[in-house]
Amino acid sequence: MKTAILLMAHGSRIPEANTAVNQIAAMVQQFGGYEIVEVSFRESHSPNIQKGIDACVARGAERILLVPYFLYMGAHVLEDLPAELEQARTRYPHIEMAMGRHLGVHKRLAKLVVDRIEEAFAEEGWS
Repeated sequence: MKTAILLMAHGSRIPEANTAVNQIAAMVQQFGGYEIVEVSFRESHSPNIQKGIDACVARGAERILLVPYFLYMGAHVLEDLPAELEQARTRYPHIEMAMGRHLGVHKRLAKLVVDRIEEAFAEEGWS
């Protein structure tokens, strides 16, 4: 069964912020070995989530895992993204769809924060 991963990000009016999500998607595809990885945005940028789902279906996906690329469990994660999923299920009843968890609290994120702190210390010449 052909599976797609759809990263769902907030979206920004700043193009570089949206480009970063595409870079993450490329790394996810490389590290995970997934055949189909698409990006979509909730606000302020294209493609929106429904168009991201359309892209997955157009590439032959028979099931889609929607992954919230969000740190916190706010209104988008709790309400808006599940509503998008339900809308997509109505549009594509023959496609299996599920939603993964948002990034949330994770040891790897804490380690990344420590890495960034150490980088900043080095840049400032602090010990």
